[in-house]
Amino acid sequence: MSLTITKYEQIWVDGLNRGDVSGADEAFAENCIIHMAGAPDPNLSVSEFKELLSGLLTAFPDLHISVNDQMVSGDKVATRWTAIGTHTGPLGDSPPSGNKAKFEGLILDRVVEGQVVERWEQWDQMGMLQQIGLA
Repeated sequence: MSLTITKYEQIWVDGLNRGDVSGADEAFAENCIIHMAGAPDPNLSVSEFKELLSGLLTAFPDLHISVNDQMVSGDKVATRWTAIGTHTGPLGDSPPSGNKAKFEGLILDRVVEGQVVERWEQWDQMGMLQQIGLA
C-alpha cells in the first residue's frame, strides 16, 4: 500500500527539503495559527512559523523530512514525520556541532479549501538537542 500525502503537505515538505519556507504561503491560510509545543510563543502566525523553521534550516542545511503516515478524517489531517540532518550551522547562539540528528513529530491540521487554518504540532526537540550535544 502506498502513502498518499495531501497536496498542501507535499508542497510544504518539498520546500523544506530544498531549504525553502516559501511553500508555507500556499500550504497555510494567511490567518492560520500554529500551536507548537516548546516554541518561544506556542501560538505562532505563519510568518513566525516560517522564521522558526528558517532558523532550523540554517542549523541543519541538509535537513530532510519524510512523511511516514498521514490520515484524513473530515477537515482534520494527522501526519507523522521524521527529519534527519547534520548540525552544520548555528542554532540560535549555539555554534554547529557537526553531529547528525534524527527526530520525529506529529501534526494535526484543520484544513479548509486545501489550506491549513489551524495546526497543532509536537516534535522531539529534546531528542534533537541531545543528539547535537546541546542538552
